[in-house]
Amino acid sequence: MARVVTVAQDGGGDYRTVQEAIDDIPLGNTCRTVIRVSPGIYRQPLYIAKTKNLITIAGIGISPEVTVLTWNNTATKIDHHQASRLIGTGTFGCGTAIVEGEDFISENITFENSAPEGSGQAVAIRVTADRCAFYNCRFLGWQGSIDFIFGNSTALLEHCHIHCKSAGYITAQSRKSSQETTGYVFLRCFGPGSCQERRVTWARELMEEEAEQFLVHSFIDPNPERPWLAQRMALRIPFSA
Repeated sequence: MARVVTVAQDGGGDYRTVQEAIDDIPLGNTCRTVIRVSPGIYRQPLYIAKTKNLITIAGIGISPEVTVLTWNNTATKIDHHQASRLIGTGTFGCGTAIVEGEDFISENITFENSAPEGSGQAVAIRVTADRCAFYNCRFLGWQGSIDFIFGNSTALLEHCHIHCKSAGYITAQSRKSSQETTGYVFLRCFGPGSCQERRVTWARELMEEEAEQFLVHSFIDPNPERPWLAQRMALRIPFSA
């Protein structure tokens, strides 16, 4: 049975900030904890430590636009409630949200780095944990013009609106060898196009029936004894997993 708590800036919930709710979750957590966040702009960096697993952050507003988690750190200027020995430095440590606990889920939330244009690297969210999922979320910032989806990870991005805010590159996956099993899959994503003549050519584009085997629930969530996604892919509220 999941534990459910609420966050509201006006004091009408169990906590006034999302970080307070996270701080109350023990290290080594083994129970899904759902943090339901009331609409508002929450100005504070977030840190979910290693072994603070099974956390869900879900906005309860009508859309992700009305529930915003925002901060303005950059690779050269980090103001955080955690020490650099925990969160790291530079680009690695500047995320508005830093997720290190496994089995994290978020829904209906905007993660924003509000550092202005020209600030250099300014990350909205950094995820260094396994089995994390984001549903109907937005990720905003001026990192959004320089390799803003990056890192040596395995990720599926499906039905995503991807928008470069200025001339630049979308991804930098950064694996060092073709023998590594990491990579990004973009499925049915959309957004403003770039000059087609300058696009990198596909080595090979999968047909729908070829891609389907990698999208079924049993492939993404293969262990029925320890499910981490919703029991049905079409389930509207993923934090019920």
